[in-house]
Amino acid sequence: MSTTAHSRWGLPIAALALFAVLALAMGHGATASWDQAALQLAQQWRAAHPAVAHAMQEFSALGGTPVLTLFTLLAAGYLCSVGRPARAGAVAAAMVSGVLMLSLLKGVFERARPDPALAALVQEGLSFPSGHASMSALFYLTLGVLLAQRHGRRPERFYLLAVGVLLAALVGASRVVLGVHWASDVLAGWTFGAGWAALWFCLAARLRDARRP
Repeated sequence: MSTTAHSRWGLPIAALALFAVLALAMGHGATASWDQAALQLAQQWRAAHPAVAHAMQEFSALGGTPVLTLFTLLAAGYLCSVGRPARAGAVAAAMVSGVLMLSLLKGVFERARPDPALAALVQEGLSFPSGHASMSALFYLTLGVLLAQRHGRRPERFYLLAVGVLLAALVGASRVVLGVHWASDVLAGWTFGAGWAALWFCLAARLRDARRP
């Protein structure tokens, strides 16, 4: 394997390894103190700024299943329309496999959500890792990279990547502010989503290289 190929796999390996570290820390209770501190801080912030909770609910919706499903279909349709059906399939496969893996991980860790009495938004389900943080990082980072690849100028590429990071960050942060997730759930979600997106880019690049004569 070439040096370029080795470096290509470095990002998904690093991100997924960081996820594993966070998972181990959470499982051993090492995140409990700052998870609780973040939850209390979120309560205080919502009390001091009532409009924050409403704004955060709007940001949170950007990582919800209906919105991301719609955006995934639109992105896949666009890629097909510009003659990139393989990339469209890769985006769809990354999202579907991400959902399945996320469901498996939640079942493995079985972490309860914060007390609903401390939350501005009550939701059912398990907590670790955050689904909104995971899937928004997976989708928005993937979309940012795909769009950046179609632009040659560095400022344009940087801007598109920064927008993807910002959207993923807003969705994840909103889950902590609303009190529906522990902070470590969101951190783990970001690392999982970023690592899963990078993994699929590596797989797509490997298949592309294999097809070249």
